[in-house]
Amino acid sequence: MTIDNGYLSAATWLCSPNYNERPAGMSIDTIVIHNISLPPNEFGACSVDGRHYVKALFTNQLDWQAHPYFQTIQGAEVSAHLFIERDGTITQFVNFNARAWHAGKSSYLGRPVCNDYSIGIELEGSDFVPFTSAQYAVLAQVIVAIYYAYPKTRRHLTGHSDIAPHRKTDPGDYFEWARLRADIAGIVACF
Repeated sequence: MTIDNGYLSAATWLCSPNYNERPAGMSIDTIVIHNISLPPNEFGACSVDGRHYVKALFTNQLDWQAHPYFQTIQGAEVSAHLFIERDGTITQFVNFNARAWHAGKSSYLGRPVCNDYSIGIELEGSDFVPFTSAQYAVLAQVIVAIYYAYPKTRRHLTGHSDIAPHRKTDPGDYFEWARLRADIAGIVACF
């Protein structure tokens, strides 16, 4: 898995309109892990035309009338750099060199506006169920690729709950940070 000009080789590209440029001179130095499912706690859910609801949300194509929950988020314009489904499938919505809209009001190590300097990765999941082995394996590979392309990220891997603690709880209590770090270390040791 490699990154070339901000694109991950193993990802399917699906462009989101929800991004903008990072501030001039801003370094990418942080990776933020999230979870998402639409409707909440439902995985792989799709519209009648087969469009995955999360992908539809990130591309402003979600039918707000398709589920009662969607009306509570109607008009949301959000994105992430990557979305990793339960089977490990990766979709990239925003070039890593651009600013995805994933963190919202946030602060990391005293620095506000995490979207300016971070890469956002959404895992299909919720705070209430474990993530899959495929997701951990793929996420570790993705993070190692990011580490090589953006070396300043190597010491800054965090969760959405850490950068927006009074607003967000993801990736949740079921997320196994020790497992992820061990998987990353195993990949790095092979290089």
